[in-house]
Amino acid sequence: MASMLRKIDCVMVRVEDVSAAADYYVGVMGLRRLWSDADGGHQTVGLGFPETDAELVLHDDPGVPGPLNVHYLVEDVRLACDALVGQGCALRVAPFEIRIGWCALLDDPFGTQLCILDMSKGPRPVAAG
Repeated sequence: MASMLRKIDCVMVRVEDVSAAADYYVGVMGLRRLWSDADGGHQTVGLGFPETDAELVLHDDPGVPGPLNVHYLVEDVRLACDALVGQGCALRVAPFEIRIGWCALLDDPFGTQLCILDMSKGPRPVAAG
């Protein structure tokens, strides 16, 4: 069987002050700023680790499940949802479009929330510097 979950794409953390949290993680933890976005009155910042391409994504959107979620990269969210539901997962939030592709939320048979996403629209551009 081919691997459904390809890798951890990001860990999303909801914070009250995205700028202060980003400054902290850059200054204290040694992460680097990759990108930032302001959409719908909410701010999001992607930070990079030195030894992986997984990101720490800080955001202030109370509409995003949280306060902390691991997002797994899959090839195609819609196909993955069909396969996972067929194998006992419960669909919590149907696939919805995001800036880089599609995202969905499921619960595995053990009650663990699975956030899956694909990059069918391509990755975010990385900030220079």
